[in-house]
Amino acid sequence: MPDLRRLTPGEARARFRAMLSAGDCIRPASVYDALTARMAAELGFPAGMLGGSVAALAVLGSPDHGLLTLDEFAGLCRRICRTGALPLMVDADHGYGNALNAMRCVEELETAGVAALTLEDTALPLAYGQNGAKLIGLAEARDKLSAALEARQDPGLVIIARTDARYQDAADLTARARAFADAGADAIFLTGARTVDQLTAVREASGLPLMLAAQKGDLAGVDVAALGVRLCLTPHDTLPAALRGAYRSLAAVASADGTEAPEDLMRRLNETERYDDLMRRFLKK
Repeated sequence: MPDLRRLTPGEARARFRAMLSAGDCIRPASVYDALTARMAAELGFPAGMLGGSVAALAVLGSPDHGLLTLDEFAGLCRRICRTGALPLMVDADHGYGNALNAMRCVEELETAGVAALTLEDTALPLAYGQNGAKLIGLAEARDKLSAALEARQDPGLVIIARTDARYQDAADLTARARAFADAGADAIFLTGARTVDQLTAVREASGLPLMLAAQKGDLAGVDVAALGVRLCLTPHDTLPAALRGAYRSLAAVASADGTEAPEDLMRRLNETERYDDLMRRFLKK
């Protein structure tokens, strides 16, 4: 039976750092509130992960379009962390703005009790006329990460630099990984990685533990722990599964059909089509 005593923020951060130093690849549970954090701890998950899309859905009932505020996100983190159930890693997006905003983000999330946060170099929010995701420049990404690290009061708090392999060639990717390591990142979250060569190059350039969103492409079935990967996310299925259960329960009371396809249910509940229309009308040229 796992140890279910309440962890202090310091204990949670020490546990998380120990995971990064070990030789295994851990897979945190996708959680979205106090109860799912306790469930994950009871089932033996070593850590929890609060995704940005999950938080947007849980708090606003909206798609992940950068509408959630830092205050709303930090409040959700605080409610999960106060359980002391397990170390919580959170998706801090782009730090909610520029380098100064990223500093404020670190201050708020550290106070909320998170054990680790990921900070990405994506250009957010989407600019008018922007088609698809883009990365900010290397210099800005480095300085933004440096500012975030400077804002950290507890050196135990883990700050993970996130970048996307899909938008960079090998040289740019390794240069960015090296810059993040020089700035003092604790690990690198490499999204969009699909090959062993990408992992090897980033690991050799940075010397840091790696994190993946999923094992896809040539990485499917590979022992990624041997390549320096210490964290690999599990699918964010917890909240959608809970919503499907709630819908079926309500449908039974209302004597209605509760067998709607999950993807159709989610698109309607989070108003995907409405937000898609708003983006077409106000963000496209």
